[in-house]
Amino acid sequence: MAESGMAGECEGLQFVEVGEGPDRRRIAVRIREGTGPTVVWLGGFRSDMGATKAMAVDAWAAGTGRRFVRFDYSGHGASGGDFAACTISTWLADAEAVLAAFAPEPPVLIGSSMGGWIACLAARARLWRGQGPAAGLVLIAPALDFTKDLMWDLFPKDVRDTLEQDGVWMRASAYAPEPDPITMALIEDGRRNRLLNGPLDLGCPVHILQGMQDPDVPHPHAFKILDRLPNAGAVLTLIADGDHRLSRPQDITRLIAAVAEIA
Repeated sequence: MAESGMAGECEGLQFVEVGEGPDRRRIAVRIREGTGPTVVWLGGFRSDMGATKAMAVDAWAAGTGRRFVRFDYSGHGASGGDFAACTISTWLADAEAVLAAFAPEPPVLIGSSMGGWIACLAARARLWRGQGPAAGLVLIAPALDFTKDLMWDLFPKDVRDTLEQDGVWMRASAYAPEPDPITMALIEDGRRNRLLNGPLDLGCPVHILQGMQDPDVPHPHAFKILDRLPNAGAVLTLIADGDHRLSRPQDITRLIAAVAEIA
């Protein structure tokens, strides 16, 4: 389990120390003070807390006086750590350290893409620890179990062979000029963190926002998640012309409405 140290300030950032020994790293956090259940942003794979949707939620929080926390995972943005050495468990540890330090009461978790998986894992961990459920989850194109369902199971044989032989495969990215290092450690760790191989009761409302033109997390994946959630409190909003980012003004409006309804 990750350890969280004392938070300090640096150029408007606060930091939480996570991990031990050579795995110890600083996680960068930004906090907007306010009232109500703390709203926490959990970003996507290779995204950071300055992304369009995170900043839109921050503006909403500023306008409504709500407390809002956003952070960068290890190997992302202003945080320390080597991206290629990270796994789902690494990023979950980051999220749990931030939640313990800055959102100990039941939070509203907003998870974008991979952040949806991390949010669900963190919400389940709260229940397992006897802390009670989160206040609610808003999931944007949630990529639960993506290392298996949307990567390994879809990879051609040559990519699987590369991963098994070399331990890493450099995947071209549609969102950045440099390729993403996909490691065998990431794939194997993802198998240990699967959520869609059984019922998924997080004990709180869950609202999924999903674009139907999403090439990265196809909308049938959202149906698979919905099927594993309890019917009570589960909502799926499909955006027929929406892509993976869901960052257009109309998408942001839907996101803010979903957050405001739960928060």
